[in-house]
Amino acid sequence: MITEIAPARERESAAPHQPRKVRRAWDEVPRWQIYVPLGIYLVFTLIPFYWILLFAFRPAGSTSLVPWPMTLDHFQKVWTERSFGVYFQNSVYVGVATLVLTTVVALAGGYALARFEFRIKRTFMLALLCSQFVPGALLLVPLFQIFAKLQMINSLGSVILAETVFQLPLSMILISGFIRNVPQSLEEAAWVDGCNRFAAFRIVVLPLLRPGLIAVGSFAFVHAWNHFLFALMFLSDQSKQTIPVGLNTLMSADSVDLGALAAGGIVAAVPVVIVFAFIQKWLITGFSAGAVKG
Repeated sequence: MITEIAPARERESAAPHQPRKVRRAWDEVPRWQIYVPLGIYLVFTLIPFYWILLFAFRPAGSTSLVPWPMTLDHFQKVWTERSFGVYFQNSVYVGVATLVLTTVVALAGGYALARFEFRIKRTFMLALLCSQFVPGALLLVPLFQIFAKLQMINSLGSVILAETVFQLPLSMILISGFIRNVPQSLEEAAWVDGCNRFAAFRIVVLPLLRPGLIAVGSFAFVHAWNHFLFALMFLSDQSKQTIPVGLNTLMSADSVDLGALAAGGIVAAVPVVIVFAFIQKWLITGFSAGAVKG
């Protein structure tokens, strides 16, 4: 009996160790209970996009559910007759300028919040958080009065400054989280090597903040690109309006040109889709890093 048990134990010890498979709760759920709700959600999500594409590429007066034969007349109409070329240029200018100003100012403020201690730091951080609960409509009257005294009404600079002010609180909080994740010992090592604070920040810290800067900058650009209220209130000249205001001009009290409106919506959405397609990896990494305090 002993001779029979010993070889069995030897075979068990000689066999490679295989980890036990842990059964999770969702492993026992039938696949159709997962795919059917996801499919329904996907249908409800994609139908509006298909509807926009249908009206944009379908000839005027057609009632077909398939955009064939396809036409670009609606795009030509909104780009030339409705001045969407000018609106597009103004939106690019506002979006890029807001991106640069927001990133630069938030980088300086976020570094101060992450690396320096001062008496009202907690109060200041609380004020930044509370400012996110203030709707943009409440800022219209004070901003309009300030820009009127500065003679900036009907100027793209007023929209750029307003968008930057609106984006700065959240951007500073995110940037400060990114900088906290960078060990201060790296900067101290650069100081020992002879760098001043600015040089150490530029050489050591700034390259490590690339995901965070891309996340903050893209968020500022997309918000400035899509924001309607500030451009509507501060810009009265048609040659200085942006794409969201231009889309509003396609709708009147009597009628709505659905084909032109759909084509204008695609023109407005394409740059944002392209931006997110190229920076998706950096965006997810940046927001994940900024959400954790190191």
